[in-house]
Amino acid sequence: MDSNRILGEEKISKLLFKFSVPCVMGLLISAFYNIVDQIFIGNSRLGYLGNAATGISFPVICIANAFAWCVGDGAAAYLSICSGRKDSDSAHKCVGTGISMTLLISAVLMVVCLIFQRPLMVVFGASDQTLDMALAYFRIIVMFFPCYLLLNVMNSMIRADGSPTYAMIAMSSGAVINIILDPIFIFVLDWGIEGAAIATVIGQVVSFLACACYFFKPKTFKLSKRSFIIDLQILRHLISLGGATFITQISIVVMSVLSNVTLFHYGALSKYGSDIPISVFSIQTKVYTIVSNIVVGIALGAQPILGYNYGAGKINRVKETYRLLLISSVTVGVVATLIFELCPQVVIGVFGKGNDLYQEFALKVFRIYLSLCLFTCLVKMTAIFFQSIGKSVQAMVSSIVRDLVCFVAFTILLSYFFESQQAGQGIYGILFAAPLSDLIAACVAFTLTWKFFRYLQKESQRDEQGAEVL
Repeated sequence: MDSNRILGEEKISKLLFKFSVPCVMGLLISAFYNIVDQIFIGNSRLGYLGNAATGISFPVICIANAFAWCVGDGAAAYLSICSGRKDSDSAHKCVGTGISMTLLISAVLMVVCLIFQRPLMVVFGASDQTLDMALAYFRIIVMFFPCYLLLNVMNSMIRADGSPTYAMIAMSSGAVINIILDPIFIFVLDWGIEGAAIATVIGQVVSFLACACYFFKPKTFKLSKRSFIIDLQILRHLISLGGATFITQISIVVMSVLSNVTLFHYGALSKYGSDIPISVFSIQTKVYTIVSNIVVGIALGAQPILGYNYGAGKINRVKETYRLLLISSVTVGVVATLIFELCPQVVIGVFGKGNDLYQEFALKVFRIYLSLCLFTCLVKMTAIFFQSIGKSVQAMVSSIVRDLVCFVAFTILLSYFFESQQAGQGIYGILFAAPLSDLIAACVAFTLTWKFFRYLQKESQRDEQGAEVL
């Protein structure tokens, strides 16, 4: 049975499991790099200030990822198209162009970040207590941007070339190295935050080398020197296909910057100070990334199933795939919500212990800010669902309503409102901004989905009537 027949005839649940597991594992491993650092740093002498310092670097890493995943996702999609068309010439140019462009972008980002490292850290929320640590961590991470960005791009290409297991192993190898080296560098050698950064980049280099080795013997293309000459026409295809990923990632940057600035300003006016809120939010972001990546991984695994069956007019299989996606997303969201509401202290404790104020604020963040994370899961799933069937407008709307529209507006307005009502209370504005944004975004996503399936139903009835006439 060929792949097309499998997508159109195999049991949906079996297909979804087969395609989603590698995607989920790959995304979780990618997120694991930063989480491991925070766990070991939080339990070291650096404590929550160390976690705040690493969290300050997060927006810049997101910006770098936005470029890498734009090129990587675009190249992976285009490579799949080339493979289907048996277009080997465009396939090797796609891979070479993606790698060369990523190398160029990473070099530019590295130079810019090293030149402006101090103002960048200040803008993203570094205080007098965390600035030196943030700079020490940031400087080491940035110097290895070429390896890090190329690693992400090549990993996407390897999955698209039909080797998801190899891609997962390549990422896992670096994560394992990072886990082994972190306690050695941080505790045994007492290298502090620099040790965490060095362990991270060594892990990235290992994964990069593992990915690079794959390209000596790929499945669907063969590289030569001319492959790495940037083809502008192919580059346009890559950017077009990866544009949605870029915008989504940049929205995360906007949220991170706004959050850090808001936490720094209103935190300083509260009893918590500015460092505790930034540290807690850094942990919250990394923890929720695990939940988000599970949902996104499942939805990405469904992409070929949805795309093929929608194109083939097999509407019932599209509905069944959506139903399983909905059940999976709700399950992940409910489990996460129960953990965050009932035992947040267990999650917080993994990243080290702080003083009473730290614990108090951390509990509020997990129980208020993440109270409607179930809706966030549904919104992310909906965006990828629409992207999978070629509905770019609905996908874009689903993606940006929460992050770029609602969250930005509510954070600014609610923080100002809370502070105007009582001095020192502005810090709570951002906590309530998230669930309100989740609620509105979920309503928008539900409306778009309802209209789409209603449209599908009408089209299906029209086709049936036309068939009866014939």
